[in-house]
Amino acid sequence: MIDLVMTVCLVANPASCKEERLTYQARGTTAQCMMLSSPYVAEWAGNHPKWKVTKWRCEWPGQRQDPI
Repeated sequence: MIDLVMTVCLVANPASCKEERLTYQARGTTAQCMMLSSPYVAEWAGNHPKWKVTKWRCEWPGQRQDPI
């Protein structure tokens, strides 16, 4: 399992941002996750039109970085 961590901001209020996490089965490194993550990011963005994905990263569960 690997987490795709996206920073998303409201389209109507770009200063209002939060993190969204998607967890999925993955074999490989976080770099490989980044190379394969675009379709997941695009799908999430298409399903959440009020939000804009500003950046994303991959990390192993429990490897929490500082919040935005």
